[in-house]
Amino acid sequence: MMGIGGGSGSGKSTIVHELIEQLGPEKMSVLHHDAYYRHRPELTIEERHNINFDHPDSLETQLLVKHLEQLISGKSVEVPIYDFAQHLRSSKTKEVVPCPILIIDGILVLNDKQIRKMMNLIVFVDVPPDLRFIRRLERDLRERGRSVESVTTQYLASVRPMHEKFVEPSKQYA
Repeated sequence: MMGIGGGSGSGKSTIVHELIEQLGPEKMSVLHHDAYYRHRPELTIEERHNINFDHPDSLETQLLVKHLEQLISGKSVEVPIYDFAQHLRSSKTKEVVPCPILIIDGILVLNDKQIRKMMNLIVFVDVPPDLRFIRRLERDLRERGRSVESVTTQYLASVRPMHEKFVEPSKQYA
């Protein structure tokens, strides 16, 4: 199992896509930690917009661990599909089947000791903060229906502080 960590906008997903392209999709199972954001339908959309998605508590990491264990033991899993515009899980899931190579990526995957213990190879994608912010801004505008103001506000309020508190220290494990 390979873990790919790094800050938001560092290029983790790009690396995963390149690995799939080079090695073939039939050789690897991929789980994205951000598919495991907690489902909070009891909150209003405004309340969900204010969740700190860069804190470990925003993720249902135990479900991810369970799915990793099932894949490692040769069983398929049904992975949540997260709607980043609504900040809710879809009612649909995506089947992930076991393959010889298992990759997990996310800003906080290296922060979790239980997940790290399962990894055979750990990579931290280290990219300067200004470049990560620009990439995140472009992605969130293009793919997640966000505004420049909302991305900037979130970056200053939670992304940057949580990166410094949780993500940056996790590179010591790579």
